[in-house]
Amino acid sequence: MKKVSIYFEKEVFRKRPYLTEEICRRVIENPYKKEIQSDGRIRFWGKVGEFGEKYLRVVTLEDGITIHNAFIDRGFKPKGRDNL
Repeated sequence: MKKVSIYFEKEVFRKRPYLTEEICRRVIENPYKKEIQSDGRIRFWGKVGEFGEKYLRVVTLEDGITIHNAFIDRGFKPKGRDNL
């Protein structure tokens, strides 16, 4: 089931053609870290084999399903899996 925001479909795919919904779903389903933002959106970080040692940050809407944004988070430093 395709569940992405209009912003993700129109802007993120255009700016980051290396991303696919399938890659983002893998991060959501098996995150290294998960965090709820003050606006209710949810951030997920995960290492994706296609990107080597880099971590992908995927942001969903409050439902935890609809993908709103995704990008390689160059500033993310793994510290442990205590925030799942």
